[in-house]
Amino acid sequence: MKLIIHDLSNEKLENLKSEIEKEDKSINIIKKSIDQGSIIIDKNVCVVSNNKKIKSCMGCFDCWIKTPGKCKIHDGYENLSKLYLKAEKVIIISQCFYGSYSPFVKNILDRTIPYLLPFFKFKNKEMHHTTRSKTKFDLNVYFYGKNLTRSEKITAKKTVKANSINLNVKNFKVLFFENYD
Repeated sequence: MKLIIHDLSNEKLENLKSEIEKEDKSINIIKKSIDQGSIIIDKNVCVVSNNKKIKSCMGCFDCWIKTPGKCKIHDGYENLSKLYLKAEKVIIISQCFYGSYSPFVKNILDRTIPYLLPFFKFKNKEMHHTTRSKTKFDLNVYFYGKNLTRSEKITAKKTVKANSINLNVKNFKVLFFENYD
């Protein structure tokens, strides 16, 4: 299954449509997720969009201790780790905010912590979480924005690389769609 996480509005989707279609052909289901303001789960693809109801991770660690693998916040995003477990490919489309993800996408990534275990191991001389599953997926991140600086791009690439190590992904790719707001 392909998992798409995005922060797009209809207007931004229309502006980025040609760039996204070069990389992925899921425009129609992304549009449907924007229109419905919900998570769309199809046979081969799942799309996570902003329903304006997501709550921030509270750092309670219930997802590790009391309800392993499941977030205790009931706002429609509590089962994100299950989506990661089924994914063969994760695509993130996010506005670049100072070299990182948009607040919504960052919130989604924070809420996927149940995908990880509360245990650590060293990878590349750095301490990282271990994953709940040995399955691996590809991670493609498409940042968009207007007048992105070289520094923002470097920071974004480093952030995605660190996420890739932590999530134990097979391969990752970072692209920038510039001059889009």
